[in-house]
Amino acid sequence: MELKIIKTKKQYKQYLDWVDAQFENKVKSTTPQGEKLQVALLLIKQYEDANYPIPLPDPIAAIKVKMDELGLKNRDLVGKVGSKGYVSSILNKKKPLTLELVKFFHQELNIPAEVLLS
Repeated sequence: MELKIIKTKKQYKQYLDWVDAQFENKVKSTTPQGEKLQVALLLIKQYEDANYPIPLPDPIAAIKVKMDELGLKNRDLVGKVGSKGYVSSILNKKKPLTLELVKFFHQELNIPAEVLLS
């Protein structure tokens, strides 16, 4: 297969089929064929990024998921973010995220700032 920029769905499908065949043949990444496979994967990613963008998650939903992962409850944010009522208002989308809160959740919960600012 000659590698070039993917411009159509037909080309995209051909690349996916070719990549599947390479994986079935267990091509090693250190071989010339393996390097060609890596380039094909980059071209596929570029096409997917341009044609099938993944929207950022809702900031409050991301905060809730991260809190759940870390075993945090709303009461764990009281004092760090504000009063019990203020925390509840933020997590129920009744109060907006301020820049200060975005910084806090980014630093404390390791949520990407681009998610919190979306």
